[in-house]
Amino acid sequence: MGGFQVPLGEGAVDVALPDCDVTVAEPPGGEAVDVRAAAEAAVADPVGPAVTDLVSPDDTVAIVVTDLTRATPDDVLVDVLLSELQRAGVYREQVTVVVGLGLHRPMTDEELEAMLGEHADLAVNHDPEDSGGGKTVAIGAGGDPLIRYTHGPEMLGNDGVRLGRVESNPFREAVDEAGDRCGLEFCLNVTRGPTGTRTGEASDAGSDEGGGSAGVLDVAAGDPRGVVRRLADSARDALSVEVAGEFDAVVAGVGAPKDANLYQATRAATYVVLGANNPLRDGGRVVVPARLAEGAGEGSGERRFYERLSGADDAASLYETMRNGYEPGAQRAFVVARALRDHDVYVTNSEAPEVVEECLMTARETVADAVEPGSDVLVVPDALDTLLV
Repeated sequence: MGGFQVPLGEGAVDVALPDCDVTVAEPPGGEAVDVRAAAEAAVADPVGPAVTDLVSPDDTVAIVVTDLTRATPDDVLVDVLLSELQRAGVYREQVTVVVGLGLHRPMTDEELEAMLGEHADLAVNHDPEDSGGGKTVAIGAGGDPLIRYTHGPEMLGNDGVRLGRVESNPFREAVDEAGDRCGLEFCLNVTRGPTGTRTGEASDAGSDEGGGSAGVLDVAAGDPRGVVRRLADSARDALSVEVAGEFDAVVAGVGAPKDANLYQATRAATYVVLGANNPLRDGGRVVVPARLAEGAGEGSGERRFYERLSGADDAASLYETMRNGYEPGAQRAFVVARALRDHDVYVTNSEAPEVVEECLMTARETVADAVEPGSDVLVVPDALDTLLV
């Protein structure tokens, strides 16, 4: 097999590697659910207390949702939660929808309208310089100090911090504790399958019209810890792929919304290299097709990421320097540098090749240009929703 497709922006690109031995990693996936029906069922039978038992008619309520970097059906989840709150006597005017930006750029009014529909007027972009505190709440709506701690070199350099690991994971433990302290009482979360799931990141929130509804495999509601663990089991079953052998190159697909900027798109490379099972031989490369319409990215975290990588001479020295500490947002540069010490990363099909080259990576026009003839190639069409084991 030498021909395949990988995501690029909202579409896909055809790739032909006739001189290569190509293997495609396809997760088992599963049957997609009707998100609204599943969300309504989840809040009716939650893990722990129902939301109607947690609020009083005179309460004000914050619903924290993901931003545009997460393909999540927030419009559906917010709508379902608002209906449940109304049953308890808490009405729409008592609710604020907080967009958990972390250190990403604020969402525009148009983006909020597209994401939340009729509920966009309730939304505010969270300012990470404010205090605040679960990951969507603790990080997305958290303050600079908490982001600094959870995304610092001591945490991200810990061997226990791995994709797919919920128990004995220091990062998971830290955000769970932060969620407790900030008063997170109820979650309505989803888990997504890989691209092409038959007919998701989560929202701490509640119309199937939302673009994030596609490919959702499971929905759970209730106690935050219980919700995460149930959905982690669902995700592991749907996303795991056993990979044998070592490959010269891995083509790691991203697609929208993550390929809008280099900060997000590099997740494809680091998920491959630093995941449970690195399938690359020594000196092998990762190839990431990514549109990069926003260049490196426009938020404060993305700017710090760019400044660190573009200001470095090489990945090894940057990694050693950053082990002594760095500002929030720069953690992605630290993780990328960790991967780049052992493997080159090629970014193809982008609108910002100069940014790629400035950031210690290599730009090529096409995937075929980035793969040496005769290579053993592993294709991971949906690298962010595939767990290589």
